[in-house]
Amino acid sequence: MDGGVVTFIIAVLIVAVLVFVAILLTGKRGYHFNVEAYQARFLAIENKLRQDSPTSYVATIIEGDKLLDKAMMEMGVPGKTMGDRLKRIGGRFTNLNAVWRAHKLRNAIAHEADLEISYKQAANALAIYKQALKDLGAI
Repeated sequence: MDGGVVTFIIAVLIVAVLVFVAILLTGKRGYHFNVEAYQARFLAIENKLRQDSPTSYVATIIEGDKLLDKAMMEMGVPGKTMGDRLKRIGGRFTNLNAVWRAHKLRNAIAHEADLEISYKQAANALAIYKQALKDLGAI
């Protein structure tokens, strides 16, 4: 074989390996959630939200945030905190900014003693968590 043909074959093989690695790194991971368990847990959280119960607003936001964080941890998304994991997984969400807003609301609840949450805020945060869980394939 001629040197040019060998070089061409090596170049094609290198490109093929690089394409394969790129597909592995950017493609969806093959993680499979127990969808029924996540759906049941999320439904239980949604059912706790009562328009006449301000304490339910806080609880549902915190629980929705925890469930999303659990899903990311199960997937093996690296990071010490949920914020760290959100930075790493961002491209998987339909609306990353909305997920950040919901998570920041959860943080405000945890760190601000006199924060008042409305039913509308809680329902919106739950809708965001639901979409994020769908985006990950958990529900």
